[in-house]
Amino acid sequence: MSKPPTDTSGLGYSYHLPSGGLLLRLKNSLSQFSDLFSEFNRYIAPAYHHDRCERSVHMRLYSMQKREFVMVFLGFLICFGLAIVIGLTGPPITSTSEITAKSILANTTLAKSKTVLATGPFAMKSPLMTTYSQQLWLIAKLVTDNNDDEKYDKSFHVSVAIDGITEQHKPLSILRADSVRNRTRHLSCVRNDCEEFTILHLGFLEYAHYIITVRFYGLESFHQKYNIRSITFYFKTYSPEFTQIEIWFRFIFLLFTFIVICWYAHTLRKYPIYDWSIEQKWMSILLPLLLLYDNPFFPLIS
Repeated sequence: MSKPPTDTSGLGYSYHLPSGGLLLRLKNSLSQFSDLFSEFNRYIAPAYHHDRCERSVHMRLYSMQKREFVMVFLGFLICFGLAIVIGLTGPPITSTSEITAKSILANTTLAKSKTVLATGPFAMKSPLMTTYSQQLWLIAKLVTDNNDDEKYDKSFHVSVAIDGITEQHKPLSILRADSVRNRTRHLSCVRNDCEEFTILHLGFLEYAHYIITVRFYGLESFHQKYNIRSITFYFKTYSPEFTQIEIWFRFIFLLFTFIVICWYAHTLRKYPIYDWSIEQKWMSILLPLLLLYDNPFFPLIS
């Protein structure tokens, strides 16, 4: 009969390294993740099957009846439909006025020049601008005599000089002649119709009228080949009627948002923030952000 192996340490114990390797590590990691989620789960707003003890402040959402849900959604749909109807029947967003290059050059010495449509200069006066106009775009559209079924793209430069008309009816240089800005534009045409391109954009209107002088560079060869028949300039601004409606809408939503914030703070004032649910905490952040989104200073900058 063989003898059992003797214990060399003399303590009567033997130690074995744990087995399992990567699988055991993965199991331990999942166990730690489960414990972490369990700690986080206690802060989540309760569901119908959750225990109400050790939970957050009771939310009205979880005790609403079907009739109340229907009324809430019905109110939302009515407000949404009312906004669509006002948008469809209300004034247009932008207001556009146009002027042709031939009418600009009619009383000038350049009217008889054959290349004036390809070069300019085109000095034009903008329509009356008010604070409700907000912004100004100047857009140009070319029409040629080309009748071939082809598409072509021409790169050229545009220079712009701007003068503002003061209350004393005197021009004040905004963009001086010695610092004229040059911008590269692309003229894309199909047959005799060319796409519109933006010449300038003013994001803030300080004067009631502007005198804008436009010059083209690099269209001479294009004019010789396709013959520019006409150029139409469009002055586009926000419609004053639309701006007034926008101001009223912002004011109404600003007032309602402020009322909801006051009501929300009054409702939760007796509960410590620690007991608020995640939805309630986020709502306390989103409501002030919504107040800023309505932009209380919009009437001052429009």
